[in-house]
Amino acid sequence: MATFGYARVSSTDQNLDRQIEALKPYITDQRYLYCDKASGRDFDRRAWRALVGTESSLPALQPGDRVVVLSIDRIGRNYSEIQSEWKHITQTLKCDIKVLDMPLLDTSIGGDNLDNRFIADLVLQILSYVAERERINIRSRQQQGIRLALERGVHFGKKSIPKPEGWDDAITQVKSGTLTATAAMRQLGLKRTTFYKLLRQDHQNAA
Repeated sequence: MATFGYARVSSTDQNLDRQIEALKPYITDQRYLYCDKASGRDFDRRAWRALVGTESSLPALQPGDRVVVLSIDRIGRNYSEIQSEWKHITQTLKCDIKVLDMPLLDTSIGGDNLDNRFIADLVLQILSYVAERERINIRSRQQQGIRLALERGVHFGKKSIPKPEGWDDAITQVKSGTLTATAAMRQLGLKRTTFYKLLRQDHQNAA
């Protein structure tokens, strides 16, 4: 039975050293240390996939092995994904997980670790519930804030571009064919991009 360490940072300019130092006491061989430099939004991580396997490749982990991480968010992007990966490792691969900064999340303590696995799973469920409730509360507060702002007359989105003097007359002529768009731009002193932005703005306001 081997112990594997996994470290991840969310961008290539961040440093893995702090995580690696924390994992060193648990890793007897550097070959068992897996590291990724990738965004948490992009879960296609080579080292992680090599560790836990994919549909087309076998995992480095074998039944009875253990994965050690510094913190739970190294496993996934959100608690739903963390739960999925946790279940895959502990139930499908039949391996243990140890989270260093959260001692209760350790399925490997003791000889018969059934109780510890249950406690770790329960803690993970509670964390998932708390995180989901917080997301719901944040979304609710945002929606309430937007509603109150709209009631006060606050407008969201891009600011409207002010129309130059003579705009409506010029556009009427352009639409009737008595004035070209190029001539209208020159007459109004507008750049091509601004002219067409104003046209789109007029169209959206009329919709």
